[in-house]
Amino acid sequence: MNNGETKTDVILIGAGIMSATIGTLLKELVPEWKITVYEKLENAGEESSNEWNNAGTGHAALCELNYTVEKPDGSLDISKAIRINEQFQVSMQFWSYLVKNNLIDNPQDFIRRLPHMSLVQGEENLAFLKKRFEALSKNPLFQGMEFSEDHEKLIEWIPLIMEGRKLNEPIAATKIDSGTDVNFGALTRMLFDHLETKNVQINYNHNVNGIKRTNDGQWELKVQNQFSGTVKRHTAKFVFIGGGGGSLHLLQKSGIPEGKHVGGFPVSGLFMVCNNPEVVEQHHAKVYGKAKVGAPPMSVPHLDTRFIDNKKSLLFGPFAGFTPKFLKTGSNMDLITSVKPNNVLTMLSAGAKEMALTKYLIQQVMLTKEQRMEELREFIPNAKTEDWDIVVAGQRVQVIKDTEAGGKGTLQFGTEVITAADGSIAALLGASPGASTAVHVMLEVIKKCFPDHIKEWESKIKEMIPSYGMSLMENPNLLHEIHTTTEQTLGLREKELVFS
Repeated sequence: MNNGETKTDVILIGAGIMSATIGTLLKELVPEWKITVYEKLENAGEESSNEWNNAGTGHAALCELNYTVEKPDGSLDISKAIRINEQFQVSMQFWSYLVKNNLIDNPQDFIRRLPHMSLVQGEENLAFLKKRFEALSKNPLFQGMEFSEDHEKLIEWIPLIMEGRKLNEPIAATKIDSGTDVNFGALTRMLFDHLETKNVQINYNHNVNGIKRTNDGQWELKVQNQFSGTVKRHTAKFVFIGGGGGSLHLLQKSGIPEGKHVGGFPVSGLFMVCNNPEVVEQHHAKVYGKAKVGAPPMSVPHLDTRFIDNKKSLLFGPFAGFTPKFLKTGSNMDLITSVKPNNVLTMLSAGAKEMALTKYLIQQVMLTKEQRMEELREFIPNAKTEDWDIVVAGQRVQVIKDTEAGGKGTLQFGTEVITAADGSIAALLGASPGASTAVHVMLEVIKKCFPDHIKEWESKIKEMIPSYGMSLMENPNLLHEIHTTTEQTLGLREKELVFS
């Protein structure tokens, strides 16, 4: 035994939004449980949750065109949009509960009201957007959405984007004022500050090198203090691996059968950020376009107003890239060492299937700044190269697994949680909509991992999330009530939305 051993109820690996969320939920449900956190970086929210490393959209499917899919018969499947919107409402309710109960304060430091817009060009895309608008605007979750292809109206909505366009150019947009900009880095730090006041031990600069099952069914972690180099062993009844791209390696080390035949494919991202305050001031919305043919869903181009360190910023991207690292602070060996005998066929099958994606990523890596500017000019025709700088965004590790629908080696675009059969360990993998749906995803983990407690915890969960177990879409009155109270508590001033 190296330098002693400690025992705890819950260990959270990684100090990102997911660990912050499950930690906060568990502390509300069972305050007496002892929770310990290990993070290899020096602060909370420095990897995927960091404000410069993710889009911060507050994904509610208000503007993301890839969440509504056209079916072969021409009709539109909006089920994913509804699901993501409902999940985001769960996050809003939980954040509202935290503010109302003074567990966190100053909500304007992490969430602001900001219109969400979808923008398309060309007749075919216009027809798609109109169809999407008609399908969504009938739904209570999306009420307040407007559609326009009138140039005058669009100049009013998005002056920077419309400047320099020809009057006969087919262009259309939808706009909904109830969108948000969420600074997930700031929120993560707030939640960990709160957890420290609840005697949660947070260990920064601590790297988890090993994880194995003990004879009595608990989990033993080998943790290295990066300053002193000392290694200690820590055991817990429940472990949550929320370490972003680092989760896959730890899941594999755990040896649970559910973690076999699962691989990861890293995709890096770049954003362009505007350095000219005059240009930044001319735009006030998150505007999502349509992904190019062959582009992965996480590469949908968008021009975003963001509030970072209480300063208004303007970002465009993301441009995809490739590096074998699973984390920004990871190793170039991450991808190679993630290939194991049990997932090599899964990985090879994905490689054969995803030639178009590979080609797309190579093309993206080769882009010059001027070529990136050309893509930006599809949004801002008059964009000047000197007004924009390039920022390296976060790493996303897309899950590769065998599925019934896609067969062997199917690339998954989304957030996945892999849980041991006995619920003693869970690992979070994947990417967007991730942070926005953190509360829903972590409640699912709690439900799966603590089935014996759910009944006794239910009333507390409902206190935190009034819509728990219900569909807001099917309860417009409850939706209106929740909207009103969360808007008020989180300080999101807006014109009153009318729900029918």
